[in-house]
Amino acid sequence: MKQDIKDLIQAALASLVADGQFAGLDLPEPQLDRTKDTAHGEFATNIAMVLAKLARAKPRDLAERLVAALPASPLVARVEVAGPGFVNFHLTEDAYRAVVPRILDAGYDYGRSRSGAGKRVQVEFVSANPTGPLHVGHGRGAAYGAVVADLLAAVGFDVHREYYVNDAGRQMDILGTSVWLRYLELCGETLRFPSNGYKGDYVWEIAATLHREHGDAYRVDAEQVFADLAADAPVAGEPQDQAGDKEAHIDGLIAAAKRLLGDNRYRDVFALGLDTILDDIRDDLAGFGVEYQAWYSERSLTESGAVDKAIERLRAAGHLYEQKGALWFRSTAFGDEKDRVVVRENGQTTYFASDIAYHMDKMERGFDRVIDIWGADHHGYIPRVKAALQALGDDADRLEVLLVQFAILYRGGEKAQMSTRSGEFVTLRELRDEVGRDAARFFYVMRRCEQHLDFDLDLAKSESSDNPVYYVQYAHARISSVLRQAADKGMQVGSAAGRADLTPLTEGHEQALLRSLTRYPEVVESAALKAEPHQITHYLRELANEFHTYYNAHQFLVDDARVRDARLELILAVRQVLRNGLGLLGVSAPESM
Repeated sequence: MKQDIKDLIQAALASLVADGQFAGLDLPEPQLDRTKDTAHGEFATNIAMVLAKLARAKPRDLAERLVAALPASPLVARVEVAGPGFVNFHLTEDAYRAVVPRILDAGYDYGRSRSGAGKRVQVEFVSANPTGPLHVGHGRGAAYGAVVADLLAAVGFDVHREYYVNDAGRQMDILGTSVWLRYLELCGETLRFPSNGYKGDYVWEIAATLHREHGDAYRVDAEQVFADLAADAPVAGEPQDQAGDKEAHIDGLIAAAKRLLGDNRYRDVFALGLDTILDDIRDDLAGFGVEYQAWYSERSLTESGAVDKAIERLRAAGHLYEQKGALWFRSTAFGDEKDRVVVRENGQTTYFASDIAYHMDKMERGFDRVIDIWGADHHGYIPRVKAALQALGDDADRLEVLLVQFAILYRGGEKAQMSTRSGEFVTLRELRDEVGRDAARFFYVMRRCEQHLDFDLDLAKSESSDNPVYYVQYAHARISSVLRQAADKGMQVGSAAGRADLTPLTEGHEQALLRSLTRYPEVVESAALKAEPHQITHYLRELANEFHTYYNAHQFLVDDARVRDARLELILAVRQVLRNGLGLLGVSAPESM
């Protein structure tokens, strides 16, 4: 409906242009907003005030001319000029009733548009290090990223969903070494597990697979492994006053693993850890309804020469310098708080160098817009990545970084811990098993991504109106129940007569539902363009509330066929919009509950 009114305004402007009133002017697209008070109409535009200065005319005079040029429309009851030059549109009752056949004709496509057609967008999200299972904190980024991508696709963008696999670097070496040390214990070796190793049960399980498949083939005497290492930091239960360096200790163990196992055997252990966890992540996300077009390997950046290419481009542009044996990127020249190392003293490239190469590659792939969804703890990375893109000569504005606060899980008032290194965390899979995929996805996107989220497990499992996902799904199920009852009584559902005559829809609850139904396409577009899935959850809760209120106040299967048929058409339309909105959130629309 909003677009219909916009089209009328555009037609009026075109008519004025044809009359020579805006000769040589580049007219902006009219802004049209719903009014807060329907006493002033349903929609208002300030286009006359926007154009007044350009046209060298008084805003109210221009508004009057615009109103006079508006084409006649069955949607519009009257148009008024208000205040300094607002144009207010009052709609007919037929305009609202017309939304019912529009929804039923469009079905799944109602609310979708082509506003983003012809534009390619990449959305990269989750991208958790494959060093352990996904926990409930990652789940919020997964749900948010998936819905943002689906919303963009719903308004016509060509969306490419990508997971960046951090399969290189020190953290992966710590995982591989942790697996090998657990394997040595299974072989009968006695050792002190490093304080900085990965300690979760999943590490034992990977080590058990290694032992089951290879026996003692990878066994080395523990004394050889720990010979001449820096002392480890104390752990719980040990005297805390003894000196130790946990970082130097784990690095020494990594070096020992590589030396004692040799390249081939070390790569076997490394690959087993990586592949096992990555397969688990893939399965976990698929079970959560999250799919990707690409899983992009960090290692491929080095193997393809992309990292070296990025460094050379920065060097050729004069943005690198050497200091104390390391190679630095002068990111302060582009607004970052300090310069960044891209090549360490030992000749190894940094994580940041890989990030530069990865984003260079994104730009080279020709996306019109690149969206990175990161955890809020990565806030400091934004200036340096944008600085690198500027230094490379790319348009840094094409990159948009959205930060997601981790969710805090509560059960009975107690907060769960989430630490991949220690293994003390609640996995996303455990959350799904407890509250279900629907509740998890709905709850994760109920608030703005940058806001903290307290995830109440007890509420998510409750079958009450306080549980928002249950409340919305129950509205859908209730409508389905009414339709089944109608069919059981031999009443026609979805009749041509009902669709042709919706004039009996005069009750206040019916008018409220009709108005809400017309807003749905606007909500979808706004949620997509602003990357705000919570707009959909809020809308669905409001629509469900309006339906439940209507259900409690009126009978649908009444004797008067005209009233009954019109009401059945209305609730059919409500059900379709509930189904469409839930579908965009990756949440099911049950027929019964």
